[in-house]
Amino acid sequence: MIKRRLGQGLEVSALSLGAMGYGKARELPDRAKMVDLLRTAVERGMDFFDTAEVYGPWTNEEMVGEALAPVRDKVKIATKFGWDIDQQTGEHRGGVNSKPAQIRRAIEGSLKRLRTDHIDLYYQHRVDPDVPMEDVAGTVRELIAEGKVRWFGLSEAGARSIRRAHAVQPVAALQSEYSLWTREPEAEIIPTIEELGIGLVPFSPLGKGFLTGKIDLNTTFDSSDIRAGIPRFSEEARLANLKLVELTGKIGKKHGATPAQVALAWLLAQKPWIVPLFGTRKLERFEENIGALNVTLDKADFDEIEQANIVIQGARYPEEMLRRSGL
Repeated sequence: MIKRRLGQGLEVSALSLGAMGYGKARELPDRAKMVDLLRTAVERGMDFFDTAEVYGPWTNEEMVGEALAPVRDKVKIATKFGWDIDQQTGEHRGGVNSKPAQIRRAIEGSLKRLRTDHIDLYYQHRVDPDVPMEDVAGTVRELIAEGKVRWFGLSEAGARSIRRAHAVQPVAALQSEYSLWTREPEAEIIPTIEELGIGLVPFSPLGKGFLTGKIDLNTTFDSSDIRAGIPRFSEEARLANLKLVELTGKIGKKHGATPAQVALAWLLAQKPWIVPLFGTRKLERFEENIGALNVTLDKADFDEIEQANIVIQGARYPEEMLRRSGL
């Protein structure tokens, strides 16, 4: 698989696989299938995998650790700290917690669950407004010096926090939502990280499934599906936003590509230091997504997308979640 370089010399496969959706509760009924998928991804050349202590909490890291232990020397594992997880019980107490002592407790748990002696990329999951960014970055700097972490990352952080963190411990990557239907980072975040030499790992590059073309007005979401509470997935918003899927579908036909492949190819073409992070539970979807690496959009395609000037309807998250982003 093609390689890309994020910041601080971190080189990874051009696409990354996120394991967040592999079991949202404490139990993972399809754990064996997910382990097989992760190992198959490695066989296909992917070497960059993403998880977090809060996914489960903890069960996701345990599954990723089991899957990747036999090939640990071939992969780079990213995980995250920063939510207020009770380090004794695994209870998610709500809110954030990036106090230095909490970070140090969290790293020990993540190392154990991931069956490794180091985390390749350690992200702060969300900025903690009650803890100075200098303290967070300083703690991760110490963990890097101790060999427990290789690279430092931030997730959904604002430009000011990125600069403050980077001044203490150089940041290798920012993980934030960015896609054909979430282009807000272009205003300030992308120029900031480009200036500082930080890579971007955009999550939800396929718009939580919407940009695949497999969601329409007849699609329903049960109460356990996060999309049920996202304004962008309301029926009214979907009706307006389907124009974007129709456009990518049209462009895809020209290249023999699916809408999902067009969406990923568009992202890959934006900057050489962008590594899209997608999630899937099915091998066929994985194969489809990595096929985007063989899709090359031309100037006419980019012009058509820009000239369409499609205004996306609905917020990408409920208000409570948005308040924790961009700090």
